[in-house]
Amino acid sequence: MRAAVFDAFRAPLVVREIDAPECPRDGVVVRVAACGVCRSDWHGWTGADPDVTAPHVPGHEFAGTVDEVGADCRRFRRGDRVTAPFILACGACPDCLGGDPTVCADQHVVGFSSYGAFAERAAVPRADFNLVPLPESLDFTAAAGMGCRVTTAFRALADRARLRPGEWLAVHGCGGVGLSAVMVGAALGAAVLAVDVNPAALNLARGLGATATLDASGIDDVGAAVRDLTGGGAQVSVDALGITATFHNSLHGLRRLGRHVQIGLPLGADAAPTLPLQELVYARQITIMGTRGIAAARFPALFAMVAAGRLDPARLVTGTIPLEQAGAALAAMDGYAGAGITVIDRF
Repeated sequence: MRAAVFDAFRAPLVVREIDAPECPRDGVVVRVAACGVCRSDWHGWTGADPDVTAPHVPGHEFAGTVDEVGADCRRFRRGDRVTAPFILACGACPDCLGGDPTVCADQHVVGFSSYGAFAERAAVPRADFNLVPLPESLDFTAAAGMGCRVTTAFRALADRARLRPGEWLAVHGCGGVGLSAVMVGAALGAAVLAVDVNPAALNLARGLGATATLDASGIDDVGAAVRDLTGGGAQVSVDALGITATFHNSLHGLRRLGRHVQIGLPLGADAAPTLPLQELVYARQITIMGTRGIAAARFPALFAMVAAGRLDPARLVTGTIPLEQAGAALAAMDGYAGAGITVIDRF
């Protein structure tokens, strides 16, 4: 099969023929119709993820059709339209059985634990627990655009922060997951303040439902500016970048008893930021929580919002590319200038 492979970290991705994946006994092989290009793929390509070794095939935001079914898989048949969360859980541990598969200790992540979906085919283990039937009304490109970004934003806001209609949501960083949070927050009935330094990203945020935007470039105290614009501070705030500056801005923009959700992945020096414990956690009594991924069982709630016209993931897709351009799309993420989501739709 054709796949985009890097042979060393930060090396160009080369499209070449490799062996197709073997079908897991409890899983399936998916013929990939579309795959998003995500900053998490960039993390793997740069060598920042310890699960990734070279040579490697990235890609975890995929949608397509079942091409092969393992002997122990019962719920799916060849030709089924499917997608999956990027965290494939074991389905049997106490966390999985308790409804929290995103913290499963025996998880498998396509594109990290194994070769991913920058390829014509991708293997999905434990399919009965993890694979998600895709409604006919949702095309493959839009489903890949949802990828880990819309699903992560949905869990962060609906399940972790329990965002309520009429509350202020501040989104710090309007890349793919930040714009997803803007769209999901608006769909949940919140007033959304989008914060970024990129005018193109802020324009997209307005089109996706942001009530207000804030260009943070040149502002010394972004937290104070957020509190001014939201009449005392946001009830919920997310750091969608994972850098120390946006983390601090998110915390300082909250009102008393506010809830911060960490969506962006902190790396390097940003992985251990200082925390104003007395001022914010103790005195203002804010809550700090993390989020990563979504359970397969929560996809129907998302699909229902799409079917009802409250969410349109296709609007997040700002470009489609052939497999040969996957490497250039990853390399472009060395900066933060992009806006929207790029999807590979030609293999």
